[in-house]
Parts: sequence; structure tokens; C-alpha cells
Amino acid sequence: MDKLRFQSFGSGSSGNCYYIGNASRGLLIDAGLGVRSIRKHLRNIGLDFENIWGVFVTHDHADHIKAVGPIGEKHHVPIYTTRAVHEGIQRSYCVTEKLYTSKKYIEKGETIQVGEFNITSFPVSHDATDNVGYTVEYKEKRFTFATDLGYIGEEVANELKQADFAVLEANYDEQMLQEGSYPVHLKNRIISKTGHLSNDQCGLFLSENFHSRLKHIFLCHLSRQNNLPDLAYTTVQNYLEEKKIIVGKDVQLITLDRSEPSELFIFE
Repeated sequence: MDKLRFQSFGSGSSGNCYYIGNASRGLLIDAGLGVRSIRKHLRNIGLDFENIWGVFVTHDHADHIKAVGPIGEKHHVPIYTTRAVHEGIQRSYCVTEKLYTSKKYIEKGETIQVGEFNITSFPVSHDATDNVGYTVEYKEKRFTFATDLGYIGEEVANELKQADFAVLEANYDEQMLQEGSYPVHLKNRIISKTGHLSNDQCGLFLSENFHSRLKHIFLCHLSRQNNLPDLAYTTVQNYLEEKKIIVGKDVQLITLDRSEPSELFIFE
């Protein structure tokens, strides 16, 4: 059986893109880096766009959709998301090559099969045109992506409670944000229910809803100005260990770099 593989190519406001698949075929979650960078990262793990069954877009902010045009139209990779997100992509200033033949749809609450993968779309709370997360199921393993969300709603919680692996936002430290240089309106946007998830919100949810099936937690979309990788890690670790959940034994905890690719994770 070909093992499930995961790699983050970038996770932050400068660009988001994740590979989830096996050694020969897979999917991308978002395509917010340059198309050349994404291709380079794929080639570094022995793949190219011809090995990608589809790109699944979470929302239409620029750092998630920058490369969807050329990937979809030049490299003929299907671009999946909701109708509302597709409409936002077509309006976006950063997508200079619009989508036509590569446009595919997956609505919130829907599960579709693409190649060897079942992908479920679920709603998240953010301030884009429309916003979703995805659970990718492969050979009875469930990998949930929940990024760019102001709070963890019921649908998100239900997916995370069934996940073997989770990519979950830990965007900001509350004290760093409040003491930082951002204007008040931007701080208010970030902490709102359509903004971003803090280290504390992430850690509290995980500690209160941890289950033995969950083996890896990847902290994503860390703010450059309002967070630090060690701080995000320690905050979440402390919440878990307060509930006697030992990081490194009961679960693996990894912070994803904003601009550099992670290691390639191969799961048993």
C-alpha cells in the first residue's frame, strides 16, 4: 500500500500551498505561491503538475490563489472550490490568467472522489468571498485542513474530531497582537469571528477535543508580525500537557514555516 505523504510548500500571508498524496499522485490545497516555486517544490519530491489530480482552494484571498490561473489553464490541472469562491477568483486582481476549462466545483458539505482520494468540503468563518476547509481521506486515513478561520465552528470541530492528521491555524499571539504596531481596525479584524485563530484558541480546542486517533498536528499560517514559531508551539503544547497529552508521545506537534517548505512527511 502506497503511504500517505504531506508537505507544506509555504504557510503564511506571503503564500500558502500544501501537497497531500502518495509517491506518484496527489492534490494541492491552495496555490498561493508562484507557479515556478510550486513546480520546483513538486519536482523536489519527484512530481510535476501532471501528477496532480486537482487543486482545492480554501478561499479567494491572494495568498491562496496566486498560481491557480497558470496551473489550471496552462498545465490542465482541475481547480476545485465552491461557486462563490470561483466567482471571487475571477474578480481577483492577482489572478491575471482567468479560469475556464479547469474550473471544477465542490460545495460545502459535499464529498467527491478524485483519483484515490475522497475530499470533503466544510464551511469555515473568514472574511473572503466564501471560505471552506477540506478533509482528504486516503485508505482510511483522514487529513483535515482548517486554515484562515476566526473561530472553530461546529462543522470544523466535527472534522477535526475525526482526523488522523490536522493542519490547523495558529495565527497570532494575543499579547503580541495587542502590543504591536497594527492599527486598531486591523487588530479588530484579526480577532473577530471572521478573522484568524490565535495560539490560545487553537491550543484550547485541541486540548479539550483531543482523541487518540489524532497523531500529527501541524500549526499553520503563523503571522510574521504577531507570532513566533516557538511561541505557537509552546502555547499549544502547554494546553495539551495540562490535559496530560504528551507532545512527542501521544501526538506529534509541528509548526509550518511561512515561506520555506517543510520536510516531506510519510505516514505509516
